Amino acid sequence: MPMHAQQIEDLLRETFPDAEIQVAGEDGVHMSAMVVDESFRGKNRVQQQRAVYAALKGKMDGSTGELHALALTTKAPD
Repeated sequence: MPMHAQQIEDLLRETFPDAEIQVAGEDGVHMSAMVVDESFRGKNRVQQQRAVYAALKGKMDGSTGELHALALTTKAPD
């Protein structure tokens, strides 16, 4: 079953409650997200994106994942 943008945002919000989060996408399978959070400060892009994938709690795991593709933009606040 495809995921809606609000479902993705809700999952991310559990891990990043104070983040600026924007999720976009129409088909529920190929989505994009921007997450700006203080916890990313000092972490490289790979570490930031791993934290986001972990927050999705397996929704992108393997061929049976509900979310096939998520284009991510992550950063610490300016």
